[in-house]
Amino acid sequence: MSLDVTVKHDFPSFSLDVAFSAPTPGVVALFGPSGCGKTTVMSAVSGLLKADTARIVLDGDVLSDKAPAERRIGVVFQDGRLFPHMSVGSNLRYGMRRAPEGPVKFDETVELLGIGHLLDRRPGRLSGGERQRVAIGRALLSQPRLLLMDEPMAALDASRKQEIMPFLARLHDEMHIPIMIVTHSIEEVARLADTLVLISKGHIEAAGPVGEVLARADLPFSTGTNAGAVLSARIGRHDCARWLTEIDAGGVKILVPIMDRPPGTPVRVRIPASEVALALEEPQAISTNNVIAGTVRNVRETEDKTMALAEVAVGDTLFLSQLTPDSRHDLDIQPGKPVLALFKSIGVQVL
Repeated sequence: MSLDVTVKHDFPSFSLDVAFSAPTPGVVALFGPSGCGKTTVMSAVSGLLKADTARIVLDGDVLSDKAPAERRIGVVFQDGRLFPHMSVGSNLRYGMRRAPEGPVKFDETVELLGIGHLLDRRPGRLSGGERQRVAIGRALLSQPRLLLMDEPMAALDASRKQEIMPFLARLHDEMHIPIMIVTHSIEEVARLADTLVLISKGHIEAAGPVGEVLARADLPFSTGTNAGAVLSARIGRHDCARWLTEIDAGGVKILVPIMDRPPGTPVRVRIPASEVALALEEPQAISTNNVIAGTVRNVRETEDKTMALAEVAVGDTLFLSQLTPDSRHDLDIQPGKPVLALFKSIGVQVL
């Protein structure tokens, strides 16, 4: 089961040529700077843009052979685009007018998005985050086979983004509808995406599982604050005496500050590359709780020689470490070398 996308289109000053595949159900994030072609890809998938070449296949069904109205794709835009003269309830039911019978129910959607108290209000009396939640609900109630979200939080301030993010995460966890999201926010990618498609100047630089792509040393953002590992994990045991919680990420045990969630709860964590130090032998008497044995998979230095980047593999789990070329030289960091990845529990971001 997969979403397979091939889009080619020439503009007067820009050419787009992308192809990728993502497993379904799941969230695929199109990530890159403004103007790189993300929204053009989404427009071609929805049918709003008649691209020069477009082949869109969802779970074996060729959507690009269908008219836009027949594709059963829900679209959520940056500004929500609600009908101002209708109440929230009427806006939601508008999405149901031509929808076939399907698994998405009105009451469940209202509960999922936390908008039950808003049903009688008009859009003009909603906050930005509330408007986007209603827009998502309207799209869901159209019984889409695929949900497209074009930078749904781009117009929101930081507090409103934090308000809507948990609801997007619940869509991921509970609705089981394939989602494609356009974003230039690494926070949204780390928290929501299963597959990451990195686009630059109309072409794909990398595509694959989000944890694998974000931990690659050969990509441009590996030198910045966006670099780091994103891991899916489950809560293991709580060590109340030490105020720590152990989580299990594919067999890798990681300590984080104590969490108020029961064992077995799924979580996603991000470990910034700037937080990960490397050592050849276990140091004594340090404040770092996490010391994890792995093997260097890849290493490179930036052209200006100000940074070295090392991918460290622990089974199927990847970490990325930023270090100086001097440290790389002193430790002789090379592909295939056994190392220890060290990072503080407080440096792990639980998403």
